Amino acid sequence: MSRLVSQVALPVAVRVVARARRFAAVGAAVLLAAHTSPSAAHAVSAPEPSPPGDRLTVTVQGVGDGADGTYEVRCRPSGGSHPDAAGACAAVERNTRWGQDAFAPVPRDALCTMQYGGPATARVTGTWAGHPVDATYDRTNGCAIARWDRLVPLLPEAGRRVGAQGT
Repeated sequence: MSRLVSQVALPVAVRVVARARRFAAVGAAVLLAAHTSPSAAHAVSAPEPSPPGDRLTVTVQGVGDGADGTYEVRCRPSGGSHPDAAGACAAVERNTRWGQDAFAPVPRDALCTMQYGGPATARVTGTWAGHPVDATYDRTNGCAIARWDRLVPLLPEAGRRVGAQGT
């Protein structure tokens, strides 16, 4: 029985070792070619392509000072018709947290100061990090103002208005 095993096992082992040597030789040749190829060196230094989904449309009304309008924003690399596309992308990145919606509304049970930040409104639509975005913004209370201000310059800076408290 052991003679039968050695007659079968030995040729199989020889074939496995020969195949492994061929793969090692081919792998070494591929690595050498990639290391010395100018196109491979260029591919390593090329910027990572923009992931699908980092495109936003921002529509702003009531801010004034020429900030009202509709703007397109693309990120990585930043671009579009937004006056500060790089800053807009950075503002959204700064507010992006794993497992949380960067564009989430103020929670219904939030306690917010009763202050008025002006008539400015905005709507942000599109996709961010592969997720759909459809968010509205205003400046009707302290929570809404803080939510707006976190995304400046994606949303334009809205000037302070004089209110009942003299702010």
